[in-house]
Amino acid sequence: MAEELPLLVNRCLAGDQPSFGELIHRFSGQVYGLCYRMLGQREDAEDATQETFVRVVRNLHRWDPERAFEPWLLTIAGNRCRSRLAKRMRRPGTLTLDYPIEDQSVEIRRAKLLAEEMEYVLRSIRKEYRDAFMLFHRNEMCYNEISETLGVPLGTVKTWVHRARRELVVKLRKRGVLSE
Repeated sequence: MAEELPLLVNRCLAGDQPSFGELIHRFSGQVYGLCYRMLGQREDAEDATQETFVRVVRNLHRWDPERAFEPWLLTIAGNRCRSRLAKRMRRPGTLTLDYPIEDQSVEIRRAKLLAEEMEYVLRSIRKEYRDAFMLFHRNEMCYNEISETLGVPLGTVKTWVHRARRELVVKLRKRGVLSE
């Protein structure tokens, strides 16, 4: 599969429309998964995925076949997500009028509470730490892939993931979610 990717890219660069479809089909799930994890909303993730592939098609000639394709692609996706998150921070919040009925099960409530606390605390740590942590734990990327995706040295990625974990534990303990 890795050997045929440069051939597929060459067909795309030659304007072969079915090849574009094949490229998008091959990587859309992975890109959507990253976008959804970073944005947390289905509609935004779908839009970011579409924007990612528009950028990929426009800039495919810039991809270096000597380097791995996926980190290049996921870097574009991550940048699209960060742009959307920055826009989201600038616009005023919206008021939700629907009130979902919650399940009364104790375990589900505890799990939801823990998930909410994790999301809250994740938003409070340094952006670089959070991005590296999310790529490692949620996207299950290895340190080398994260290094390429974020464009930073391998040692920096390891440090960021470690510091993110440490900060999360400290903050969750302060909030009473974790015991000493």
